[in-house]
Amino acid sequence: MSVNRCMYLFSRLQRHISTRAGRTTAGICRVSSGSGLLHKQQQVGAGACSRNVSSNNSSPKPPDTSLFVPVSLKTDFSADGGVGIELTQPLDKNELLKVLNRFYKKKEIQKMAADHGLDARLFHQAFISFRKYVLEMTSLPADLHIILSDICSGAGHVDDIYPYFMRHAKQIFPMLECMEDLRKISDLRVPANWYPEARAIQRKVIFHAGPTNSGKTYHAIQRYLAAKSGVYCGPLKLLAHEIFEKSNNAGVPCDLVTGEERTFMDSDGRAAGHVACTIEMCSVTTPYEVAVIDEIQMIRDLSRGWAWTRALLGLCAEEIHVCGEPAAIDFIRELMFTTGEEVEVNTYQRLTPFTILDHAVESLDNLRPGDCIVCFSKNDIYSISRQIEARGLECAVIYGSLPPGTKLSQAKKFNDPDDPCKILVATDAIGMGLNLSIKRIIFNSLIKPNVNEKGEKQMEAISTSQALQISGRAGRFSSKFKEGEVTTMHRDDLPVLKEILSHSVEPIETAGLHPTAEQIEMFAYHLPDATLSNLVDIFVSLSQVDGMYFVCNIDDFKFLADMIQHIPLNLRSRYVFCTAPINKKQPFVCTSFLKFARQFSRDEPLTFDWVCRHVGWPLSAPKNIKDLVHLEAVHDVFDLYLWLSYRFMDMFPDTALVRETQQELDGIIQQGVRNITRLIRATDPTITDSLQTQGRQTIGNGESASSSYSTDSRGQRGQRGSGEKMDRSLSSRLVRDGLLTPDLLRQLQKEWSKDQKQEFSNQSALDTDHHSNNNNKGKRKKKKK
Repeated sequence: MSVNRCMYLFSRLQRHISTRAGRTTAGICRVSSGSGLLHKQQQVGAGACSRNVSSNNSSPKPPDTSLFVPVSLKTDFSADGGVGIELTQPLDKNELLKVLNRFYKKKEIQKMAADHGLDARLFHQAFISFRKYVLEMTSLPADLHIILSDICSGAGHVDDIYPYFMRHAKQIFPMLECMEDLRKISDLRVPANWYPEARAIQRKVIFHAGPTNSGKTYHAIQRYLAAKSGVYCGPLKLLAHEIFEKSNNAGVPCDLVTGEERTFMDSDGRAAGHVACTIEMCSVTTPYEVAVIDEIQMIRDLSRGWAWTRALLGLCAEEIHVCGEPAAIDFIRELMFTTGEEVEVNTYQRLTPFTILDHAVESLDNLRPGDCIVCFSKNDIYSISRQIEARGLECAVIYGSLPPGTKLSQAKKFNDPDDPCKILVATDAIGMGLNLSIKRIIFNSLIKPNVNEKGEKQMEAISTSQALQISGRAGRFSSKFKEGEVTTMHRDDLPVLKEILSHSVEPIETAGLHPTAEQIEMFAYHLPDATLSNLVDIFVSLSQVDGMYFVCNIDDFKFLADMIQHIPLNLRSRYVFCTAPINKKQPFVCTSFLKFARQFSRDEPLTFDWVCRHVGWPLSAPKNIKDLVHLEAVHDVFDLYLWLSYRFMDMFPDTALVRETQQELDGIIQQGVRNITRLIRATDPTITDSLQTQGRQTIGNGESASSSYSTDSRGQRGQRGSGEKMDRSLSSRLVRDGLLTPDLLRQLQKEWSKDQKQEFSNQSALDTDHHSNNNNKGKRKKKKK
């Protein structure tokens, strides 16, 4: 037997064994090929195995055809030079229309089309386009012209149109021709295989599990500092800055990498052995001895979870130290099982206790030094800080949209024992990233706006995880308050808070994924006429994930993609622009983003002078809240410039000048925040005074907006309480949010009172009539007797 024959038989035997192995309960494993986008099925052990075997073997889900946008074709193209007319005769449009309508109504045709990917929606769209094409073209292709002529003259059958109809359908819906390729590209079932460098080494995973202030991150950082090389991956710039400074102060050279900043300790720009970065910026190709992934529970975050998944699966480190809530332990173990890596768990207890008090604060007059009032909106912060100032007290203010420098400045002011400021008013931004000396956490409300899985904003009670994260800021080990206290501002909220904190944190069950630029580029190769937003929509609709993963919310990405769709950019640049972390609620930031993209598309560098003209620099100190909000937006625009400058260095050349200006702006914002109560008064004293009065009345009654809700056994809220309470809480929120002025509120109250009186009088009249009718009936009955 020849060598070639032996090799052939051996390959046949291998395929046979692989096929049999694929049918066993062990499931099918996939191995990365090149870019990790198209996978080859291989034998068990050659790569990472998927947990959910049924999802790998099940038939793919049908595509969402509502996302398929038809491609417009030219309406007049004489490809065959009128050959069809010469061979037959001109077509009668009226007769042709009748033939096409008969074709459309045939059930057999519709069924055949469905078998080729045209559901009812696509079939109708394709037919409309085909009919328009046939009737409006001055010269049809010769083969189609001859077929239609034969059918009109009775020499052909209407079914003969089908091949030409399908040819047209695939031209206007090109995804029909490459559906299998698109499904392979969007197959996200085994993301572990996207990182061949990490799979090539045997990593050791250590999970540091514990609540806030338990020392879990401290122990991971000690190992990080002792290593020859390491990377710290945190959720916030503030945390990355903290580790950057701590590492360098300990004599361990460390670089800083965030979306907007690169700081190298080496004067020549050579990379240090250690790097502290925001988690989106970590490198999955650089080898390290130790990697630290902080706040691992954010792997389930609907918007950013993909970054934790990428870091956990992709970092090339001998040791991966994961820090986070115990609720993530089982899931991380299961996730690492797919890569064949064991997880060692170190559990920590809280270093200092915190106590849930049995009484609410009820009045701002009962505030004490070391108190932190937690709100879930900036408007609440403005209102409460105004009321505190009216009582002759100073307070620090921290909320999410403040620049990092301003947050640190306000935290330093609050922590300074020699500063008269002893009260802090903050949002849940204090939950991580800031070291604060807080004695007592006071929840002003337990209702927080959240974004659900569909990207819709909704108001709901804070989760147990969020409540623990915020409560844990009271009584920090490193602060002067060794024991913490937690309570609420309003009496009715306290039992609700106790119930929320009494529940265990829901275990994490899924991790986020996000389509990469390479995947979208491969989609665009097959669908060159689709918009970026449409490409991402189709990708998500076709994507397949097993039970351990979900596709992160892409609404922000699509929002930016739609905004710059009309601007001529290549796909990679367009994708990068759309991943920029901007606040789409800020009109000025969105306008700046649009102008940046337009300037970039013209191949004109965005210089420092150009940016200064755009933002109106230099800017003066804020005179009211509106000015302060605008300064915060300008700071975000500078952040956007810096973020883009590290992706397109030639087009955003003045990084150093913009950074210096941003630091100067940070100082102006700090000055404004220090005088925030004056800015609130200057904004609209009528509204703030009204809010203050309402706040005192509400606190005096021991009720709050949250009092109109009750909790079920899972800590979720349902409606309860009288209509009067609901009206009071709703009206105060409308005034607070600027949707209703006090004058309009008083007018509505008068009309409401008038309507109630009218309704009462009408009801009384009806009752009187009813009573008199009953009396008359009684009298008639007596007369009959």
